[in-house]
Amino acid sequence: MRILLVEDNRHLNASLHAILEEDGYAVDSVFDGLDGEEMARASVYDVIVLDIMLPGKNGIEVCRDLRNMRVTTPILMLTARDALDDRVQGLDSGADDYLVKPFEVDELRARIRALLRRDSTVKAGTLQIADLELDPAKHVVSRAGKPIELTAKEFALLEYLMRNANHLVSREKAEEHLWSYDRMIASNVVDVYIRRLRRKVDDGHDIKLLETLRGAGYRLRVP
Repeated sequence: MRILLVEDNRHLNASLHAILEEDGYAVDSVFDGLDGEEMARASVYDVIVLDIMLPGKNGIEVCRDLRNMRVTTPILMLTARDALDDRVQGLDSGADDYLVKPFEVDELRARIRALLRRDSTVKAGTLQIADLELDPAKHVVSRAGKPIELTAKEFALLEYLMRNANHLVSREKAEEHLWSYDRMIASNVVDVYIRRLRRKVDDGHDIKLLETLRGAGYRLRVP
């Protein structure tokens, strides 16, 4: 899943960037409203975390203009002021949710997960395909009741495939959702992660869920 983080406090920006990447998200960070709006228009994101008080262009204006341009990405607005006007303006400008600073990181994580569920065809908290289950909140995976240990990137890739079950996911789409634009990655890195997932998810089971369509991409198949 890809997140755009628009926060001018460089220390907070760096801290949130690192935390979200550790959780398996691909994160692009910018520090002012104009750059944030440009990135949101140029790329596809699953969630935008947008501060209100920004140089160049404030978050209210950025959010309103993105909605006017038909950018429908879920937006989580950050504000340092717990004032009713800020919350009302943020929601009226098109934000989907807001979070008042200072906040606990676990609450930020929960609100991002909620926005991802809201924007997904899969609304339940736990994702299930056949006997494969994934809980985004607890960060646990099991198949036939047996736990599966995954790295953060493996977990993020499996979650993305499960949210797009039966749909073809190209290598390029998988890369976009797992790595930031400023990261240089090898051309076969997604294939490597798919092989790891197949060993952990499918080996030892009669029904194979993960498919590689040569030259096209990958699919998690619903039996």
